[in-house]
Amino acid sequence: MLDLLIDSLNSKTLTMLFAAVAAVATVLTLAMPLVFANPLDKRMRAVSLEREKIRQRERERLAQAQQKVNLRPSAKQSIQAIVERFNLRKWVGQEEARLKLVQAGYRGQAPYVTYLFFRMVTPTAMALFAAFYLFVVLDFNQPATVKLAMCIAAAYVGMHLPLMILKNKIQRRQLSIKRAFPDTLDLLLICVESGMSIEAAFKKVSDEVGAQSVALAEELTLTTAELSYLPDRRQAYENLAKRTNLDGVKSVCMALQQAERYGTPLANMLRVMAQENRDMRMSEAEKKAAGLPPKLTVPMILFFLPVLFIVILGPAAIKVMALR
Repeated sequence: MLDLLIDSLNSKTLTMLFAAVAAVATVLTLAMPLVFANPLDKRMRAVSLEREKIRQRERERLAQAQQKVNLRPSAKQSIQAIVERFNLRKWVGQEEARLKLVQAGYRGQAPYVTYLFFRMVTPTAMALFAAFYLFVVLDFNQPATVKLAMCIAAAYVGMHLPLMILKNKIQRRQLSIKRAFPDTLDLLLICVESGMSIEAAFKKVSDEVGAQSVALAEELTLTTAELSYLPDRRQAYENLAKRTNLDGVKSVCMALQQAERYGTPLANMLRVMAQENRDMRMSEAEKKAAGLPPKLTVPMILFFLPVLFIVILGPAAIKVMALR
């Protein structure tokens, strides 16, 4: 039997056998993905379909929410609509107003729109209140022209009232930065001398100086971020000088720009700048102390000297009156 099988395996038979095996293998290779589907592909298709369903559901929800918002606009949207309708950005200097708001610590679009809104509303409100008080509430026996002039004066005060409040906020913020800035330069000097880069030094000092001045910590943190992503590092120092608008900070920013440009050592510069800012703070304190005597002269004349004369001359006057 075996001999018969060996005799039958000639070249033609082997060729047919290998051709049949190749045909069967080809058919199995092509039919395998159809018969035995990959479970990972099924899962991926199911996940993609579910993702599309969730995305469509969220889009519908957001559309409904947008319709609700449009039906009931918020106060912020109403204020922005009024600002856009009356074109208040052109009426009030845009860049100057933004710079003032940034110096006061207000960043973003919402404070800017609110400031423009109150610049328009406050004069009208002050004029209407003055007119109601003068013409209705108060019995003011003056001609109508005088009352109208007082209403116009109230409107003028209302026009400048938001700017006055903003300037007061800027002054208080600058005072906080000015008091903490010399100590900040000392900390920067320690960090730079220890081998830190200027970005790491700013970040470290912003964490430490927050207890003394929150405004200065915010500015240092923002400067650290700008040093990381701005293409020109000198722009970050210029922005810091604009946001603070202080002579001491401007001089330090100028020195940092020169150090970036010419490669001068930072440690000596920071040491000198820290001493200069400390001297400036001391000179301002001495100036305020020197200005106290003229300021105290009028209160002393009005309140202190009459009481002193009464205490000294009062008993003698009482005895003289008793003798009569």
